[in-house]
Amino acid sequence: MTQACHRKCVPPFYKESELSKGECVCLDRCVAKYLEVHERMGKKLTELSLQDEELLKRMQQGSGTA
Repeated sequence: MTQACHRKCVPPFYKESELSKGECVCLDRCVAKYLEVHERMGKKLTELSLQDEELLKRMQQGSGTA
């Protein structure tokens, strides 16, 4: 995330020692997008994991009664 956002928002040749307002805004938005995607992926992976656990329980219960 750090490298990707830096590459996207900060030019390779620095004109000043401080980030410009535009660079700061770009970095803020870039990081926010990464964090949002990370949160969505975490929720989806948790959901899929719970579904897998439920399926495994059903399979174990089904083979135990046979």
